Amino acid sequence: MNDTPDRQETAPRDLPPLGHEHPQHEHLQRVLTWRTVANSAAYLVPYLKPGLTLLDVMCGPGTVTVDLARRLAPGRVYGLDASATAVEQAAGLAFDEGVGNASFVVGDVYALPVADASVDIVHAHQVLQLVDDPVAAVREMRRVLKPGGILAARDADYGAAAWYPKLPALAAWMAVYRALHSASGGDPDAGRALKAWARQAGFAEVTSSASIWCFASAAEREWWGESWAQRATEADFAARAIEAGVARLADLHEISAAWRQWALDPDGWFVLAHGEIIAVR
Repeated sequence: MNDTPDRQETAPRDLPPLGHEHPQHEHLQRVLTWRTVANSAAYLVPYLKPGLTLLDVMCGPGTVTVDLARRLAPGRVYGLDASATAVEQAAGLAFDEGVGNASFVVGDVYALPVADASVDIVHAHQVLQLVDDPVAAVREMRRVLKPGGILAARDADYGAAAWYPKLPALAAWMAVYRALHSASGGDPDAGRALKAWARQAGFAEVTSSASIWCFASAAEREWWGESWAQRATEADFAARAIEAGVARLADLHEISAAWRQWALDPDGWFVLAHGEIIAVR
């Protein structure tokens, strides 16, 4: 990838439900703080014009939101997240960066605290893969858009992920991850369904695209591999995997070790595909 991974490494972020419980989607802070418009929303850049208003749904710690606010100033940008901790972090980041046109609020993706037809852009990054009713969530995002406004959504498609070397424990990781993701009502292959969900939610004009995250350099491998090595044996992830019968503790330690092995391998390579849509209200 072109952007160097952010080195902010702190405790895992608390991620409350997106209207319903999805505890397995707790992301490490290092993953969320690395995200920017350039590496996570490049498809949206042609639509960003100064003065537009934007709602960033499930904004996390706000790195993308603050980046968007800089590009849209003096337009207002609102970040919404189910986590009060994330909202506090995002507001603090905006303050520290001197970005005064961004504000943040705690909210529910199924009941956005925003008036009908009041924003120009709704942005949803890695959101729809987490919810158990993505069409209802998209319909709610459509409600708050002005006529002619756009929904910009991007989600990973783990069914299209690929990596090298083909370590057996990484194949086991994928099986465990997909099982836990689906068990909580989400869809690990959401990227491929975005266009269909938007059309079912009432959007008639939907443009689709795709992009990838590619982790190949030493810094990228260390960042991605260590993130997953840590997460594989976290208490919450491990307990749910064992309870669901999809992994033993020994299996999870093997997965963690495999991610570290992959990160140290100069031939290591990992690609995660993403689906993207621009849907016009």
